[in-house]
Amino acid sequence: MGAEPDKRTLRRDFLAVRGGLTAADVQEAATALAARALDLPELAHARTVAAYVSVGTEPGTRTLLDALHARGVRVLLPVLLPDNDLDWGTYAGEGSLVEVRHGGRMALLEPAGERLGADAVTSADAVLLPGLAVDDRGLRMGRGGGSYDRVLARLERAGADPALVVLLYDSEVVPRVPAEPHDRPVHAVVTPSGVRRFRTRP
Repeated sequence: MGAEPDKRTLRRDFLAVRGGLTAADVQEAATALAARALDLPELAHARTVAAYVSVGTEPGTRTLLDALHARGVRVLLPVLLPDNDLDWGTYAGEGSLVEVRHGGRMALLEPAGERLGADAVTSADAVLLPGLAVDDRGLRMGRGGGSYDRVLARLERAGADPALVVLLYDSEVVPRVPAEPHDRPVHAVVTPSGVRRFRTRP
């Protein structure tokens, strides 16, 4: 528990920087992120990619989602459950998203179609993870809701080993973030200026 105040402070700082971005900043970064990510071998050869729909000033994913969909990739998108776990649905283009408000939190865009179950993510060849920062060890700091910790634990239990990729702004790759014993490094982080790898896949 000793690391939690540090995490809270860091989260607040990263969110404050994101809050200062303009719509033009976000769109410019999203275009660059999509170009970088689409060149990744992990995505170039993927048949199924689990991703998410960015909201607000998060590093934008919509351009990337549309490009993957246009390639014929099966794109899974999360549906937030009441206990913060994630169900999944398939992205079928922009018209397949609905805005859902969960309690007092920011509205999320979620897939409107059939629910595939929490285990659907175990079929993904690559998983795009949201985050606020990644450090030099490849350890990711999320927003603190725990949804993606559950996803990662589910993948591990299933013996699945998809490529784990985080999309961030350049300033969010940092020397160190507070870590928990269960944290494991992602394979790569993509920022508008490039790609950094942390561990290789078999």
